[in-house]
Amino acid sequence: MTDEVFTDHIVSVLVHNNPGVLSKVTSLVTRRGFNIDGISAGPTRQNDMFRLTIVVKGDDKSLEQIQKQLYKIIDVVKVVPIIRSRMVGREICLIKVKAIGAERHEVLQIINVFKANIVDVGTNGFIVEITGDSDKIDSFLALLESHQITDVARTGIVAMN
Repeated sequence: MTDEVFTDHIVSVLVHNNPGVLSKVTSLVTRRGFNIDGISAGPTRQNDMFRLTIVVKGDDKSLEQIQKQLYKIIDVVKVVPIIRSRMVGREICLIKVKAIGAERHEVLQIINVFKANIVDVGTNGFIVEITGDSDKIDSFLALLESHQITDVARTGIVAMN
């Protein structure tokens, strides 16, 4: 008996921009027993098309089955597995961090080291935007943990081979 190897898989799905398509795609994936760890959706250069980038954890065989099943959805045009060794992937994270007095300087230093951007400044802190791979964002958040993070909003990954 062999042990199944579960890894993160990224799939790019090109779909017609019609009502209910996102729901159909996510329902199919979850019915197959996959948990969606991340999903991003946005328009392409063609006005009537959307690209979904979906991150799921599973074995290779199940992923192949999902790809075949996705093509049965009428609005799905193309399904492309994203190969991590050949991909360019990014996500965006907005972080609201409380920083008063001397703490502001410490937070600003962390922001500068990671080349993050301040998108809003208040008397009690900042809203910071950082773009990068998941590891970079995780490291940035870990350094800010010693300060008071009051909110985090993170997109799913967008990726291309």
